[in-house]
Amino acid sequence: MRIGEIAALVGVTPRAVRHYHQSGLLPEPARRANGYREYGVRDAVLLARIRRLTELGLGLDEVRDVLADDEGRGLVEVLEELAEDLARQEAEVRARRERLSGLLDEARAGRLPADGPLSPELTSLLAGLGELPESPMAAKDRQILALMDVVVPEEERARLMGLMEGAAEHAREVYPLLDALSGAAADDPRVAEAARVLAGCLPDELGVDMPSGAPDGAPDGAGSFDTSLADALFADLAPAQSAAIHLAMRLVRERREQSR
Repeated sequence: MRIGEIAALVGVTPRAVRHYHQSGLLPEPARRANGYREYGVRDAVLLARIRRLTELGLGLDEVRDVLADDEGRGLVEVLEELAEDLARQEAEVRARRERLSGLLDEARAGRLPADGPLSPELTSLLAGLGELPESPMAAKDRQILALMDVVVPEEERARLMGLMEGAAEHAREVYPLLDALSGAAADDPRVAEAARVLAGCLPDELGVDMPSGAPDGAPDGAGSFDTSLADALFADLAPAQSAAIHLAMRLVRERREQSR
């Protein structure tokens, strides 16, 4: 048989046969006087086996390992690994479909936010806020939460969103105070009052979780935030707003230390 004939017989392309030759999976057959390859039944059997193994999802290196083991032990081991990998993929796909189903329900009901899709934790947190009045600080807060939803590891994100749910109840009281500091200097006398109210809304744990990469004036005792996230948090804030948040975090931390 010539290359086109063996390829057609086994159900692969001549290009695939040449690739298996180059990869060392399929030995080069004898050639005719005119230089064409001459394939026999043994070549066809081996090529069929390569095809079956690749269809199972094995990579060429794994196929090579299986073919090198005459007793078939390699096949058992590789197939077991493949089965485990497929089981993991199946679980991941199932979880993604469940998440997609929830998002689809939200979208059909008109409840999917414009900046979605969001994690279930953030969706729950935003739902708890309800309809907020027009507030630049609330809009900034939502942007930061959406960023955290993506960049913070899942377990840490769930913990942080849980901590923030308690603070969300007081959002209507805090946002106007912070909005009033827009354009104000860091030594504005209203900073202390805004910080006091904000600190009263926050759980003790958030005082520790303040990013270490925050600008000067932020409390020590870094938490788990990345410096780049801290930069994003304070990038668009007025000096007075930044000072109020830093002071609030310090007050929360001091409260935490006193309660120990």
